[in-house]
This record gives sequence, C-alpha cells and structure tokens, in this order.
Amino acid sequence: MAKRSGFGGGMGMPGNMNNLMKQAQKMQRQMEESQKELEEKEFTASSGGGAVQVTINGKREVTGVTLSPEVVDPDDIEMLQDLVVAAVNEALRQVEDASANVYGKLAGGLGGLGGLGGGLPF
Repeated sequence: MAKRSGFGGGMGMPGNMNNLMKQAQKMQRQMEESQKELEEKEFTASSGGGAVQVTINGKREVTGVTLSPEVVDPDDIEMLQDLVVAAVNEALRQVEDASANVYGKLAGGLGGLGGLGGGLPF
C-alpha cells in the first residue's frame, strides 16, 4: 500500500490549510465590517463640567464643538483653549478604547486558526 502524503494526496490545498484560509477570509470580512461600524459611530466628550463638548467620529474627525456662553471669556482665551484640548483628547481616548475593544475581540479568534497554539507563528 502506497503511503499518502501529509498534504491530503492531491494537487489541491490540504484540508487543514483550506480551513485556515476560510477562517482567515471570514476574519478579514469581520474586520472590514467592524471597521466600517466603528467609523460610523460618534463619540462625545466634555470638559469644564460640560461647558465644552466635542464630538468626533470613528475616523477621528471632529464633527462638532459646543461651547456654553459662560465659558467664552475674551479675557481668558487660554482657559477655553485648554478646555477644548481636554475634550478633544478625551473623545479620542474613547475612539481608541472602542477600537481596541473591537480589534481585541477579533484577535481573540486567531487562537482557533489551524491550531496555531493561540496565535500566529510570527
């Protein structure tokens, strides 16, 4: 009896490799969908007890700034600038957290790819 090769015999892709490719394609689709969903979300942060609000989208673009009239003091422009910077940075942190959460969940699925022992070999 002839020995079978470790690759399933034929010229096609071995069964394990075929499954690995299917899982990789599925993960790629999930990543693309998750990226699109993240880009469509909006994140709002405030500073100065709500005196300054900044909204950004998942693409990290500022889509809105709201200032309470009492925070607009022509004699203290620096305070207003600081409040805007603080609100923008907080909104960006929210996007980063959401992004890390989405991609962390997807990366968790890498452990099942082809029995690679919980991760990729590189």
